[in-house]
Amino acid sequence: MTNLLNPATAVDDGPVPETTRSDWASDQEVRWCPGCGDYSILTALQLLMPELGVRREKTVFISGIGCAARFPYYMNTYGVHTIHGRSPAVATGLAMARPDLDIWVIGGDGDMLSIGGNHLIHALRRNVNLNILMFNNQIYGLTKGQFSPTSEVGKVTKSSPVGALARPFNPISMALGAEASFAARTHDMDRHHMQEVFRRAHDHDGAAFVEVLQNCNVFNDGAFAAITKKDVRKDMLIDLQHGKPILFGSEEQYGVALAPEGAVIVEVAKLGLENVMVHDETIRNPSNAFALSRLAKTPDTPTPVGVFRSIERDEFSSSVAAQIDEIQAQLGQGKLENLLRSQPIWEV
Repeated sequence: MTNLLNPATAVDDGPVPETTRSDWASDQEVRWCPGCGDYSILTALQLLMPELGVRREKTVFISGIGCAARFPYYMNTYGVHTIHGRSPAVATGLAMARPDLDIWVIGGDGDMLSIGGNHLIHALRRNVNLNILMFNNQIYGLTKGQFSPTSEVGKVTKSSPVGALARPFNPISMALGAEASFAARTHDMDRHHMQEVFRRAHDHDGAAFVEVLQNCNVFNDGAFAAITKKDVRKDMLIDLQHGKPILFGSEEQYGVALAPEGAVIVEVAKLGLENVMVHDETIRNPSNAFALSRLAKTPDTPTPVGVFRSIERDEFSSSVAAQIDEIQAQLGQGKLENLLRSQPIWEV
């Protein structure tokens, strides 16, 4: 196995060996509540990993605290179970030291958007090469059902017995506001869609943020059922496809158009196909992607899924490494005295 702190031990000789799902599954008993959406996310990722052409010894899963944070135990790779909200910070450090690794960051809406919100936005702002998967079930599951940063106004929970008052976060809007170079949404009821979005996130050079709508069948069962059940998806999920008009409905009778107030749902027959918004995930200005992220007002209204934004931007760890190389070239390799005396100094 590769020593994560010593790149010299990396195994790079020869082609990547072929693997199967069983090679990526650890020997640990998977322990989530029966029926939890986390099972389907785990299955989707274990099935996808053999297709990515990566090595298990060069792959790391890093998590914080919460139900989702058990993820590293179930992957037969390196894993780090950190503390509440700090997984993006720990992952940033590892990415800086070992840019050759594939690093996945796993967390829930409570872990990443409350105590971990600051760490998340800066990982996105810096564009660190991380695959960040945030499982959003709109509740605190591990601590037994308190309202979370994504719980809707009026949500009755153990910590809000007469209804939550705080306005919830919109995770995609938050990511775009932090200038995420890749922002996407998928859900736990469609393995194929999850795998395609996860693949896109992995292939992206920089910080890739993916919101996964995930059911907590114990403390918030059916939170997204109005849009993710198989018989309603065509009318309720707006599948974003780069370069194509944004259409949905059983007969693609509905579309999305830009209006002064933002993105709005229209009837194609009345507005005309030529006036329907064509999705372009590569626009550098995030305004259109942000407008799409605001389209769904509640979890029971038509909701966009797929890739909202995917642009090229300087990746942080590579930029830092290049800066260090430039300074060392100027000062002389290994001359610490030159580095210490390279800036103004004072005698006391």
